[in-house]
Amino acid sequence: MKLISFIPEDTKIPFMGARMITFPISMFLVALSLLAVAVIGLNYGIDFVGGTVIEARAKTGPADLGKIRTELTELQIGEVQVQGIGTAEDVLIRVGLIEGGELAQQASVDKIKSTLGDGYEYRKVETVGPRVSADLRRDGIIAVVVSLALVLIYLWFRFEWQFAIGAVLTTIHDIVLTLGLISVVGIGFDLPVIAAILTIVGYSLNDTVVIYDRIRENLRKYKKMPLAELIDASINQTLTRTIRTSTTTILAVGALLVFGGEALRGFNFTMLAGIIIGTYSSIVVSAPLLIFLNLRTGGGKSEDKTEAAAAGA
Repeated sequence: MKLISFIPEDTKIPFMGARMITFPISMFLVALSLLAVAVIGLNYGIDFVGGTVIEARAKTGPADLGKIRTELTELQIGEVQVQGIGTAEDVLIRVGLIEGGELAQQASVDKIKSTLGDGYEYRKVETVGPRVSADLRRDGIIAVVVSLALVLIYLWFRFEWQFAIGAVLTTIHDIVLTLGLISVVGIGFDLPVIAAILTIVGYSLNDTVVIYDRIRENLRKYKKMPLAELIDASINQTLTRTIRTSTTTILAVGALLVFGGEALRGFNFTMLAGIIIGTYSSIVVSAPLLIFLNLRTGGGKSEDKTEAAAAGA
């Protein structure tokens, strides 16, 4: 049975011809993202700044989020966030870290329970102290840095050093752009978002390595083909696979984002943004990096026209 395809199998899109436009645009977006993170900052969740999370369920009818938000704000117990999760009866309350230590934090929980009354069932109450939140923030940074370092080492042995550097720089590009978007949109930055970023690292690398592997194969087959021409042929040969994989993943994550509720909205948004950015970067960022890193000097035209035609097929 023949698969439905929206992309021709024999595309000959000149990606490298546009690299002097797409590459500066990508660098501008990276600079803009870094500026956004520096100026706007990340909306750290309780995991990283400390505080209390209360998960409650209304016993009769849907939870009135607006009323809860107004009542808790009047308590003047610091920053309070109220959002629905799961069903209409479920509500998630986040209270920022307040001065006075654990006793003050517990007192704020008691005030919230007293204000909401007996109309709610309290299913979970979790408090994260400042020391624990600092440890989580440090461990999250270490996890991302170590993953990139291990990838660099693996690719250095698996491919030439230019491929390793290109793959890691492309992944850093994806992480920075994703963080910039999270900063601008104001998505809560918590442990699920860290998990999404680590997943993006794997997804982006997988996409990039597929293209790099085809470039390496073609370097062995067409030794006299100009590098830009060879990279264009390699990208076009893997383009259908790249688009199919990303489209399938985007549909799945998009469904989770729309129907998955508030509890995992940050994770799903980060995943969706990262997949789109990773697909883009594997095509128009990772390949030009090989040229800038001087993967192969010299070159020239192919010995015959059939060699170039075969690569573009």
